Amino acid sequence: MTILSENLIERLPSNLGKLQSLKVMTLDGNRMTSLPDELGQLVRLEQLSISGNLLTFLPETIGSLRNLLLLNVTNNKLKSLPESIGSCFSLEELQANDNLIEDLPASLCNLIHIKSLCLNNNNVNQIPPNLLKDCKALQNISLHGNPISMDQFQQMEGFQDFEARRKKKFDKQIDSNVMIGSKGLDEGVDL
Repeated sequence: MTILSENLIERLPSNLGKLQSLKVMTLDGNRMTSLPDELGQLVRLEQLSISGNLLTFLPETIGSLRNLLLLNVTNNKLKSLPESIGSCFSLEELQANDNLIEDLPASLCNLIHIKSLCLNNNNVNQIPPNLLKDCKALQNISLHGNPISMDQFQQMEGFQDFEARRKKKFDKQIDSNVMIGSKGLDEGVDL
């Protein structure tokens, strides 16, 4: 485990890839504007938290992190997520709140183990059309503060199955009129 939070770090060394056994890396609250391609060599990495930095993009090599379970890139300056993120097949939780993300890659649909997708306070106006259908483990999606509408979301293929998973998770029967509030959905889907 490596925790280097709040250290004013601006960049990581290129020999980062030598940390082959590293499973958890926390780099929150630094000043990094980019990550080295060598990040993709950390093939045993299970948790990566790099929130509160100045990242404008993630390297395509992030797709090599096949054991990654948690990726937290909240509070950066990301405008998009790389297409290669869909190769992080073990990913269960993606936290990308408070960025500038507009488009989501279609490859998100490959994340069959994803349970939670948090994208609050971005510029997302649509999500990949097959996301709800293909990501059968998805139980929570948070989209507060984005231009995507509830109608768009409810019309997506797979919405009914997603809704059933969400209800099962919370073990509740939710009346469809209760689902939509002034701040969106609060149990499982937040728009």
